Amino acid sequence: MGIATPLPEEELFVSGHSCAGCGETLAIRIAMKALGKDTIVCLSSGCHQSFSARYDATSWHVPAIHVLSGNASAVACGVRAAMNRLNKNPNIVVFAGDGATYDFGFSLMKEMLKRNDRIIYVCLDNEGYMNSGVQRSDSTPLGAYTTTTPSPTGNPCKKRDLISIIKALGTPYIATSTVAHPNDIFRKLKNATEVKGASYIQILTPCPTGWGFDSSKTVEVARLALETRMWINFEIVEGRIRDVTQANKKPVEDYLRRQNRFSHLFKSEDGKDIIKRIQEIADRNAKIYGLF
Repeated sequence: MGIATPLPEEELFVSGHSCAGCGETLAIRIAMKALGKDTIVCLSSGCHQSFSARYDATSWHVPAIHVLSGNASAVACGVRAAMNRLNKNPNIVVFAGDGATYDFGFSLMKEMLKRNDRIIYVCLDNEGYMNSGVQRSDSTPLGAYTTTTPSPTGNPCKKRDLISIIKALGTPYIATSTVAHPNDIFRKLKNATEVKGASYIQILTPCPTGWGFDSSKTVEVARLALETRMWINFEIVEGRIRDVTQANKKPVEDYLRRQNRFSHLFKSEDGKDIIKRIQEIADRNAKIYGLF
């Protein structure tokens, strides 16, 4: 990751009323330091909108538009067209959760990326519908407990490989990061501001409430995701993978045991089989991105 450098002191996203230890809050705060004042934000409905834009107040120190859950990408395209008409070139950024990205907003997000307008799309990935009661999304990992996958073995589906789909669209700049790596988030958002076309950045934002861990452990859990290969930090520039973050390898159990959403897997033979499958997924991630 290199030597950490101080981030700008100016805060363009200030406190709202998020849960203690919220990964989304931390991710947005860092992202806005990179994006700067000349930015217009399009907010999909979700946790980040709920705690930052109540009726008579806002946490945003830049223009921010709250739209319906699935259409932030379309609104961002409209904002970009309007700015082009006015010969202005601010950063246009979408902040959306994984539900609004992987599920009901997927089609419009895909079309936005295909248009290749200069828009930055940031997926705040907490791997479920946390704002509405911890339901499963297509980003929820295999085996994870949610209120809609409450069986003894949890979610029966693997997390969708959305990055491969976005890469296939020819998106010029794609990146992933976690809230355990603030300088990495800052650098990748800065990179995105220099791209002439569309950018997609996905940030792992652990949720203490939905995942079931102490609110002081958000950064620790995010770091473990990287160390166990449950998450990989990288960039894809013009279709080429680069700058894959190296980390000491740990077994997936180290990550799973820190979260109540996986605790049921350690109580049965079926659960142990799922843990083996999760380890295979992590090993495959390592192989794809050249980690060992």
